[in-house]
Amino acid sequence: MDDQPISPSVSQRPVTQPAQPQGCSAGIGRYLVGFFIIGMTLLVQVMQWSLEQALFEGSLPVSDVRWLVSLGYAAGLAILLGILSVSAPSLRGKAVFRAWLGASLFALLQVPSRIPELANADAIVALQIAGGLVFALGAALLLRRRLFPAAPGALAIAAAVGVLLMFPWVVWGALGSVLDLALNLLAGMLLGVAASFLLAGLLDTAPADTWSDGLVGVVIVLILATGMGVNGQQWMLAAVLLALAWASVAVISHGGANGCAGWPAGAVLFGLAAAWPLVWVDADELALVISSGAGELTQWVIRMTLDNVGMALLASFLLALLVRRLGGRLPAARAVWLLLPFIMIGLGVVYAFAGQPGFYGEHLFAILKDQADVSQAAGIDDYNARRAYVYDTLVAHADQTQADLRAALERRGRAYQPYYLVNALEVSGGPLLRAWLQARPEVDRVLSNPELRPLPQLPQASSGTASAPDAPQWNLTMIGADQVWSELGANGSGVIVGQSDSGAEGEHPELAAAYRGAGEGDDYNWFDPWNGSTRPTDIGGHGTHTLGTILGKRTGVAPGATWIGCVNLARNLGNPAYYLDCMQFMLAPFPQDGDPLRDGDPARGAMVLNNSWGCPEVEGCDPASLQPAVAALRDAGIFVVVSAGNSGYNGCGSVSDPPAIYDEVYSVGAVDSSGQRADFSSMGPVTVDGSNRIKPDIAAPGVDVLSSYPNSSYEYAGGTSMAGPHVVGVVALMWSANPELIGDIQTTTQILNETARPYRGPLPACASGQGVPNDVAGYGIVDAYAAVQRAQAGR
Repeated sequence: MDDQPISPSVSQRPVTQPAQPQGCSAGIGRYLVGFFIIGMTLLVQVMQWSLEQALFEGSLPVSDVRWLVSLGYAAGLAILLGILSVSAPSLRGKAVFRAWLGASLFALLQVPSRIPELANADAIVALQIAGGLVFALGAALLLRRRLFPAAPGALAIAAAVGVLLMFPWVVWGALGSVLDLALNLLAGMLLGVAASFLLAGLLDTAPADTWSDGLVGVVIVLILATGMGVNGQQWMLAAVLLALAWASVAVISHGGANGCAGWPAGAVLFGLAAAWPLVWVDADELALVISSGAGELTQWVIRMTLDNVGMALLASFLLALLVRRLGGRLPAARAVWLLLPFIMIGLGVVYAFAGQPGFYGEHLFAILKDQADVSQAAGIDDYNARRAYVYDTLVAHADQTQADLRAALERRGRAYQPYYLVNALEVSGGPLLRAWLQARPEVDRVLSNPELRPLPQLPQASSGTASAPDAPQWNLTMIGADQVWSELGANGSGVIVGQSDSGAEGEHPELAAAYRGAGEGDDYNWFDPWNGSTRPTDIGGHGTHTLGTILGKRTGVAPGATWIGCVNLARNLGNPAYYLDCMQFMLAPFPQDGDPLRDGDPARGAMVLNNSWGCPEVEGCDPASLQPAVAALRDAGIFVVVSAGNSGYNGCGSVSDPPAIYDEVYSVGAVDSSGQRADFSSMGPVTVDGSNRIKPDIAAPGVDVLSSYPNSSYEYAGGTSMAGPHVVGVVALMWSANPELIGDIQTTTQILNETARPYRGPLPACASGQGVPNDVAGYGIVDAYAAVQRAQAGR
């Protein structure tokens, strides 16, 4: 590449190498190579994105080879373009291929950022920054650029346009923590520096041609975006930066002694445009399993990106036209610099009144070493006294053992939320606070506690497409629930079911009459730590569906049971704190404005819990994180049912997320209408904690189950989420038929196990020869009729 020094004068026309004659074939060849790179890059983006989605969701048997895909892409491009940059016959051709080669080297330096776990955002962005710094320093030394070439007009305009491009993100995006903001802003600016360096190097070789140089820039930024973007960021970055390629050519090439006098302007323009998607959108939240629903983040990101692309294209057109009309000269910088503060103030006003002001992110979950033992509660005969003992003991233990840590956090001005069901605190803070917490003598370990950033508005509730049933469906008749109602006279009356899920539509005809709060109000009956709703509601529909299977008037196993509800998974990405919020509410409900540690009333708690969720590593849980909670609930006489998970495609050992892995809970796998294991249903043994215990404990219908859905509708759904509620309903029937069983977890479990119908389906190699129980269906398929018969016969 041309290394001629840069003159300090901005009034001179660019000094360039004499143009070398070249035929049409050379230009066509460059276009063909460019199209090849674009096609291959788009293919790699699809591969990266698909792999990231599969890894984040966790149900498919895929290995984390993100780094290998990125390495193959970047190295392959580098080898190809290295050969072409040497063999190209013209100076222009060499410059184009070298610019693309530089982009591929940037992508190569980003490969280490694919090594950390997908949810380890701090490590990922730190490695992105490290790669960007290495590239920027190397390029600066190689190209011998002065730090501040004389192009003040271009720099001012680039800054103004770059700030204006923040508008859609300010309105509809949301910030993470201060650290997130700083790191992602730096990462975006370094990507901008790389893009501008490479485009400026191209402009060294010949007078700027905005159109053709912009096309070269398109390929440059597409490679850079692919190298840096994670979990969908590549789409946002590519779309926005592609539209700015021509604007960047205009600001980089204007004025100066050669074609690259304005490279800082290009760096600012590209850098700010790249930073806004990174700053205002959390890459983790782009996972389809979280944000693909109607009105969710994906739709807002598409809107922000398209608006940003429109603004960038307009900027490109106007700047290219301005440079052409003014012969390469842009207006004086002073007026633009004076205008810039007003632009920023205007955006600040928009952010304050139309955006989501504040910082959202970096919450930690500190688990203390000293966990209370309430196992002696099992010896207390009176059910309410037993529950009260567990609650009082756990709260007193938390108050005592957390006192010093709470005081220290208060002295530092750190917000925290104490928990008692697991002796732990949720704390707002980042890596430095994590290190401080971990060094505290009373703290055992510190987990991440990820929280989703707010949306501009809550999504509309989903609606189902099925018709209401006019007779018991196959799933109810398969387990004999209809026979229990008609022949044994049990329907779940007198049993309080606790539902922790995405919510529940309290006015649904299947659920309204069974809601305990319908007669006594929502205090002690409904809690929403996500959105603060004061009455039962459900946006996604998952909770309404699962609750309808438990006790729906026409869709439920135990239509006479009563329910209370809590929202622990409003947008399909929970965390240890949200899950504990609801578990604590189920043990000892409290008023909606009450304190769980002061105002809980264990006499109003649930007896049987449905938990159609799991807490994987991406949500902050480790294998032991929720074990003290479920152990205490069991000691309190609460029957905890948990869906086994939908990772059965991964084979044996796929029951891997808390709380399904624990011995203290009753885990449920899924079968279809023929009694065969559903392909998605997770299988044991449990290996993540080294126990190798058999899971699930039992199986139930979980394919094409018809149940209630928001907006008083109905829907078919499948998953172990649909299987677990059947077992909750069966326990409610058993305890309704024989109230002496209430709180007797051991006897209830024994009856369920002994009355289960044998599983007749095929067993994989890992479970063949296990007999009963096994790692496919546990003790078999739940049999409501046989279980209630046994319950009525006594212990």
